[in-house]
Parts: sequence; structure tokens; C-alpha cells
Amino acid sequence: MKYSNITIFVAELLGTFGLLVAATGSIVYDGKVGGTLGIIFISGMHFVGLSIVVYAFGKYSMAHFNPAVTIGFFLAGHTKAKCLPIYFSAQAIGAFLGTIFVKYVIGDFANLGTNFPNYSYPVSFFYGIEIIATILLMTVILVVVHHKRLNKFSGVAIGGIIALDVYFFGPISGGSMNPIRSLSPALVSGVTNDLWIYLTTPFIGAIIVALLYSKFSGSKNPE
Repeated sequence: MKYSNITIFVAELLGTFGLLVAATGSIVYDGKVGGTLGIIFISGMHFVGLSIVVYAFGKYSMAHFNPAVTIGFFLAGHTKAKCLPIYFSAQAIGAFLGTIFVKYVIGDFANLGTNFPNYSYPVSFFYGIEIIATILLMTVILVVVHHKRLNKFSGVAIGGIIALDVYFFGPISGGSMNPIRSLSPALVSGVTNDLWIYLTTPFIGAIIVALLYSKFSGSKNPE
């Protein structure tokens, strides 16, 4: 079933808002309580939050909530070029509203959940890790979209891979996988030093998977 551009816009805005609240809100709350909850709590909240927004809004907009994923969908043949501005604008508005909500409702801690890498590792290593994290995310998304029979598992699958990426890769590379998720808290908090990582790696990872999907899937349309 096709939905109107307004429906897609609202779904993407609300879904991205929910993503930001879950992803950055968990980090901010952990900072608020002195870091006592840790990575298990943070990754768990990513799972819960992403699962909810995927199930709530996925049928309307395919649950992008991420400009890199939108580009991946476009290259894989699942999103039309004319829809790109709708997705990007909705994601940007939703992300900044999410950051503002987190700041004034949860608190102004942990740089509002801004991503940062672990510089005890070489730059090439954590840069590559962030690309790998996005590759895993985009792969799961396209598998779920391509096989309609897996749709009922979409929230669990997408929320699960994001939670695992955050748990295993977050302490190394920051675990963003999403440029707008990184951009919004960085700009609002004023901590923009590491943005170059998160404005590039998600697109690289998503494009790699989308191009491989287009080449080997045998079809650019879902089953």
C-alpha cells in the first residue's frame, strides 16, 4: 500500500524523534546517574526504542530514520529520488526535536549523547569499525525488506542489530551508524570535534551494502 508524502514525512519525523530520545536519552540518563547503568542499559534502550518506532511507523515510511539508510534504500531501488527531500527533512526535524526534548526533559548531561570514538585505538581502526557497524545494520534492513515474510520480525531484527552494534562497537567507534543521530546532539551541545567520522562512515557502509544488494539480489524490488 502506498502512503502520501505527508504520511511518510510524519512517520519519519516521529520515528527519528523516538530514535533520538532512546539512543541519546539513554546516554544522557546514564550520565545523570553517574554512569552507574553502563553500556548494557544504553544498548538495551536502543533495542527497546528502535523496536517500538520500527513497528509503529515502519509500514508508513519503511522506517529509515537515518539519511544513510535512505541513500541505501534509494540505491537499492526501494525509494524514489523525488522522495529523498521528504525523508531528509523529516529526519532532520525529528532529530533536533528529539535532542531538544532530551535536553529539557531528561537533562543536559554527557554532551546530550554526542558520539565520540575511543582515541586509544588508531583512527583507521575505529573509522573502519563504524563502517562495519553500518554495513551490518544496512544488511539486516535490506534482508527484512526484501523478504516480506520477515516483516513481523523487523522491529526485533533492526532494534537488535543496532543494540548489538552499540554494545560491541560503541566503546570503540561511538556506535552511531546514523549521521543525523550524531549531528543533532553535537550541534546543540557544541561538541563537534568528531562529526567528520559520523558524517562519512554511515554513508560509506550503507552505499557498499546497497550496491552489493542491487548487483546480487536479482531484483531491485522486494519480494
